[in-house]
Amino acid sequence: MQPMENQPAAVHSALPPIERQVVSFFVDGVRVLGLPRSIGEIYGLLFISQESLSLDDLVERLQISKGSASQGLRMLKNLGAVREVENSADRRTYYQPAIELKRLAGGFIREQIRPHLESGKSKIAQLNAAANDVEDPAKRQFIDDRLDRLDAWMRSGTRVLPILQKILGQ
Repeated sequence: MQPMENQPAAVHSALPPIERQVVSFFVDGVRVLGLPRSIGEIYGLLFISQESLSLDDLVERLQISKGSASQGLRMLKNLGAVREVENSADRRTYYQPAIELKRLAGGFIREQIRPHLESGKSKIAQLNAAANDVEDPAKRQFIDDRLDRLDAWMRSGTRVLPILQKILGQ
């Protein structure tokens, strides 16, 4: 079997082929969303693992740093993509993936998209203020038209987001 693109050699040797492929699938997915690779690695391994995994399990099996694993788990918890589970055998915290699409999409909207839309309002105001410094009337008209378009996109996003969250049950 050929190595998968963009996978560190350590991950290839540490995981069985099906786990490598699932991890790679989620790494590709988070890359599209602009999230760190470790997020996809951690979620992918949790997704394909039959049992809950601890932070140490993730570090060992994915061969990533403890800091990267800890930060990735924190982000995944904030997104609602993983949940902590207790293990009576020891005192470590274990993790399981949330596998409901509604929960995953809703968490992404809540943690990534909504803050971007909210900060976009002030950024557009700053852009409009900066546009006042443009002296060339033709260029100023062009910039004003583009900023009006951005503002319309932001207003549309602000209107659509609650509907999308309602559809997703958030």
